[in-house]
Amino acid sequence: MAEGGKYGYGDSMGETMKTVCGIDLGTQSCKVVLYDYRAKKIVASSQAAIEMIAENDGTREQKAEWYRGALARCFAALPEDAKAAIVALGVSGQQHGFVPLDERGTALYQIKLWCDTSTAEECRELTAAAGGEERIIAGAGLPMRPGYTAPKVLWLKKHKPDAFKRLAHILLPHDYVNFLLTGEYTAEYGDASGTALFDIRKRVWSEQICALIDPAVRACLPRLIEASAPAGTVSAAAAAEFGIPQGVPVAAGGGDNMMGAVGTGTVTDGVLTLSLGTSGTLYGYSDSPVIDQTGNLAAFCSSTGGWLPLLCTMNCTVASEEFRTLFGLDVRAFDAEAAKAPVGAQGIVVLPFFNGERTPNLPNGRASVNGISAANCTRENIARGALESAIFGMRIGMEGFHTLGFKAREIRLTGGGAKSPLWQSISANVLRLPVRVPSGTEAAAMGAAIQALWCLAGLPAVQDPDLSGLSIKDLVDQHVVLEGALVEPEEKTARAYDEAYETYSRYLRALGPLYK
Repeated sequence: MAEGGKYGYGDSMGETMKTVCGIDLGTQSCKVVLYDYRAKKIVASSQAAIEMIAENDGTREQKAEWYRGALARCFAALPEDAKAAIVALGVSGQQHGFVPLDERGTALYQIKLWCDTSTAEECRELTAAAGGEERIIAGAGLPMRPGYTAPKVLWLKKHKPDAFKRLAHILLPHDYVNFLLTGEYTAEYGDASGTALFDIRKRVWSEQICALIDPAVRACLPRLIEASAPAGTVSAAAAAEFGIPQGVPVAAGGGDNMMGAVGTGTVTDGVLTLSLGTSGTLYGYSDSPVIDQTGNLAAFCSSTGGWLPLLCTMNCTVASEEFRTLFGLDVRAFDAEAAKAPVGAQGIVVLPFFNGERTPNLPNGRASVNGISAANCTRENIARGALESAIFGMRIGMEGFHTLGFKAREIRLTGGGAKSPLWQSISANVLRLPVRVPSGTEAAAMGAAIQALWCLAGLPAVQDPDLSGLSIKDLVDQHVVLEGALVEPEEKTARAYDEAYETYSRYLRALGPLYK
């Protein structure tokens, strides 16, 4: 349902409200926010659920028509006068998903998602064809991993050859929403850098990787545009379908992590964002490429002009959700159970690989509860172990940031677990950095709205003194609000977590080879 207050207010100058629209196409739902950038408040929002197709071989897919339907339901739930106030739109989308379209823009097959691990064999084939992982990272900047887009394209060629023959456009989920809104086929550097079809250093599509899949692939990739540029304007067809103003600019948009970086203020060196959702991500802005030869940190580009080194785990809040359901507890009650247990859960260690895993690279991973004895087998210890496992996975990335010389001073916490004091404490102490929580729960949608403002500010036809001459950093400083004080790590607790993390690592080293 939409939520908000008064629409179409006027100030002393008699100005009508103007809003920017932020759209976040996630794995489980589509969310839309309307942000009044003069009053600095979200005045309306809506959300629609999206299903997922899951199979035991690691398949995780969705249908293109589900995206269109979810977007329509979101806009239908918003008040008409609020939609009429939209002056620009920005789109955030789950990264890496492969939307295969024919020459008319019709989907040829289902969308293989970021969490799809059924392409492990295609990853091995492409890595071998490129001369090994070291060479592929040296060339394009990323290893070939299940989840990235490139192996999905090869999968389509091998398993759906008739569809591949008709392939005319390769889009990511956020690019597809931009296409629905504008009729244009575009991509921007941030989301494009997560395809493994892209040269991170040169910021161009990789001719080498495309050729390894098929000579026809390069021609199917969309034109690249700058993050501050418009992808197009709302078409007459989209205006009629979604009830939004025709002709308003649609910003370049970006992947959900790139837009989350904007929405949490991670647009300058030294700040990291930790997102606790179905997937877990830890990322920070850099003025120069950060290439990790181990492949643990993805060398992505940002959607603000620089780079965004990033760790992604596929199983962040998955373990806590699975055990919460098993125990019949709501979120608050599950946290309360976990809080009863000590740091390290009395030796219980959860390996949370319900969906296979990308970091570490365990595409056939399975979840397990380890270290159980008659003395520690309690609900509170298992609950605590599930929460801790998510942040232990993030520590792999933190160690990578340290190794590569990235000097972090603060973590911005976002996602489903961000409001929990227990999650905040675990994060600060496991990662040994102060934690701060941005206001609001929709960082990616808010980031998309702020990027839409940036796009609007750069258009010569726009005469708005509120936006004139503002950079993305200026806009972030004005519109990203941080809540409360820093949650600081405590040395005694942090040392206890060092020991618990080493126990986690021992189990991971022992069991990891089973899941390669």
